Amino acid sequence: MKKTLVSIIILITMALLLPACNDGAKQNDNNENTAIEERENAGESKSPNKKEDNSEARAEEDENLNNQSNKSDDNALSKYSTDEIEFARVWLQIVGNQEIKELKIRHTSAGEQVNPYDDDSVDYPEDVITLEGEMMADGIVTYSGNGDGTINLYNIPSHWPSHEQIDVSMEEYTEDIIKNTEQIYIETGKDEEVIELIKKLKIQS
Repeated sequence: MKKTLVSIIILITMALLLPACNDGAKQNDNNENTAIEERENAGESKSPNKKEDNSEARAEEDENLNNQSNKSDDNALSKYSTDEIEFARVWLQIVGNQEIKELKIRHTSAGEQVNPYDDDSVDYPEDVITLEGEMMADGIVTYSGNGDGTINLYNIPSHWPSHEQIDVSMEEYTEDIIKNTEQIYIETGKDEEVIELIKKLKIQS
């Protein structure tokens, strides 16, 4: 009888312990699954940050390359004077003829006649610079610089007309040129083209 009671007690105890063990195992499984999910989520959350970091690194690298390129361009012109660079840029933008053999530079002071071949001509109100090629067909530019990237362009003809070729006096003709100067912003242009023209400069007294 006692053996029977002991057996019954053991069976009841085992029956009570088995569900508890199963719950513990399930709890362990749940904990492991939760840990795995947390690790996966952490990995996913880091991926966009890595992409952002890579994008920022590429952008910074591109900016550094651009800065180096700009510094290289500046260095290319650093051995030339501001005036030389201006002469070449003005010619490139206004005339555009790069096939000239030489680019002559002539300075005219304020008070000198616009048309030096006619006594009836009015005088320049300011110092001007004339750029011209070796031949008349190469082109001609007369201007004054404003020191801010712009110039005052004077519409000086490559060949002065005679009194018979104009309907007004030479005084009126040249005065009209003075009154109708055009202000133009000069672009920087391409450094290699500027340098090639600078090499052809011939400054006259």
